[in-house]
Amino acid sequence: MKVIAIIPARYASTRFPGKPLVDIQGKPMIQHVFEKAVHSGLFEKVIVATDDDRIKNTVLAFGGEVAMTNPDHQSGTDRCGEVVNSLPDTYDVVINIQGDEPFIHKSQLEDLVQLFKTTPAEIGTLKKELNNIEDVHNKNVVKVVAGIDKRALYFSRNPIPFVRDAEKLDWLNNQKFYKHLGLYGYKVSVLKELVKLPASDLEKSENLEQLRWLENGYQVFISETEHESIGIDTPEDLEKIK
Repeated sequence: MKVIAIIPARYASTRFPGKPLVDIQGKPMIQHVFEKAVHSGLFEKVIVATDDDRIKNTVLAFGGEVAMTNPDHQSGTDRCGEVVNSLPDTYDVVINIQGDEPFIHKSQLEDLVQLFKTTPAEIGTLKKELNNIEDVHNKNVVKVVAGIDKRALYFSRNPIPFVRDAEKLDWLNNQKFYKHLGLYGYKVSVLKELVKLPASDLEKSENLEQLRWLENGYQVFISETEHESIGIDTPEDLEKIK
């Protein structure tokens, strides 16, 4: 199975413009992500996908590979799709690693790749058990429920499942809840179909692109990780990790 990693990286972030280029321990953030992917040893190729020359030049300066993509893409999935369609070589699976995850663990990447070897996954992603009741009820923390076969059943900003016979602050004592981590893998043939799909009603309602895939009948499988996702969305996030 040939696997490629693509790292979408935009400069024009609303909350943190230029964040792929911020310095973390002497290196731009995008370099940390790129090197984590390369050093995992899991991928035939690692490419940064961007629409900005500043990011392109930075990646080339540290010896990375980069592809320029359309600035109008609405998601990292769309950016990955453009890169895959432009490559002369063929791959079986694409892993989409967010460019603002400099602390991603090798085991998370391994778990994601393994899904495509052990399940009928067309799309793969990760979850982590929640231990904080505030996160359970936080609309910015996306929750997921899955079947015993690891098939994702639904994603929501609401707490799922609803615990009928307990007070909301006591839900964690009655039910496990899982946070969805925004790391994705796709079969290449499926990715080429996903980028052609129009936005779905469920997606528009919750503003979650993965609901478009479920609504269109794609099989999304999910692996559990012990490692937290530490994304950097704002300058405040950067100060915290420093």
